[in-house]
Amino acid sequence: MSNINKVTGPIRVGLMGFGRIGRNFYRLASEAQDIEIAVISDIGNPDILHYLLQRDSIHGSFKYDARLEQNKLILGDGRTAELVHGVAPGDVAWSEYDVEVVVDATGKYLKRADMEAHVASGAKRVILTNPPTDEIDRLITVGVNEDTITSADRLISAGSSTTNAMALTLQVLDQNFAVERAMMTTVHAYTSDQPLQDTVGSDFRRSRSAAENIIPNDTHSPAWVEAIMPKFKGRVEGIALNVPVSNGSCVDLTTQFATSDITVDAINDAMRQAARKMPGIIEVTDDPVVSSDVQGNRHSMVFDTQATMKSQGRMVKTISWYDNGWGHAARVLDIIKAYARLNVNGGAA
Repeated sequence: MSNINKVTGPIRVGLMGFGRIGRNFYRLASEAQDIEIAVISDIGNPDILHYLLQRDSIHGSFKYDARLEQNKLILGDGRTAELVHGVAPGDVAWSEYDVEVVVDATGKYLKRADMEAHVASGAKRVILTNPPTDEIDRLITVGVNEDTITSADRLISAGSSTTNAMALTLQVLDQNFAVERAMMTTVHAYTSDQPLQDTVGSDFRRSRSAAENIIPNDTHSPAWVEAIMPKFKGRVEGIALNVPVSNGSCVDLTTQFATSDITVDAINDAMRQAARKMPGIIEVTDDPVVSSDVQGNRHSMVFDTQATMKSQGRMVKTISWYDNGWGHAARVLDIIKAYARLNVNGGAA
């Protein structure tokens, strides 16, 4: 039986990690009256954390009043988040803050045991903002499999921005045209764990300057898409190319279909239909967009109709853009609210 109380007020959230995704999540949560971030755990100086929230190099100044008083981050409407020092799961006694959900946005603690440490410290449900490294209760891509959630879920992953864009694109194409196999390249903005100058890193290529190079990188997105969509097991592959832009990425997906009797117009129309069915998740644009045009976009993917290509045979190439931080943070909010509705409805999916 669930030990999570039915929601009678704002959903109280604990946030671990106040880096890029964590701050994006806080900004978006500030716009939602049904979410209250009660505590934020990070290793950083509270004054600097507050400063980085107020002045963001990508998304600009925070549009709401948020003052810092004695390590408490206070929004203009009175919602208050206490800033505490926490290094790893288990460092914060979440039960003391009466939180219903803990969002781990550190990007570091991805094992089941890490998530269970949050639960042992009082978290009733834990949501990772990254794919996990081993099996947990649920991996969710909103728009693909959120209907599978249950009230028994405790350890949950929102996947990644790339996983979401890839899975959604693949789902729409397969439902309409029957995909045989696919190969993905994510052309991705550089990330905070890449060096600005050449320095010894975790592998050869990741030791090179992110500001000066296009850097091939591994991606776990195909494996997690297979986990979400088992019919594609062994039929999807992919690579990442980290490029010298600070924000805005795209999934370049090459798909092989069962038949060659498919047109570019038919593919674009299928995406338009999907966008109408999933507003807020999928957007379609006919404009000649570039990466900066999706900055601040909350959709999981922005399908680029001008980029759709088809070979003489059964091969099709599509491009789906996404803000790799903002859209993903929005999906974490969606997942929190989906579980809250589940509690209110008595556990019915």
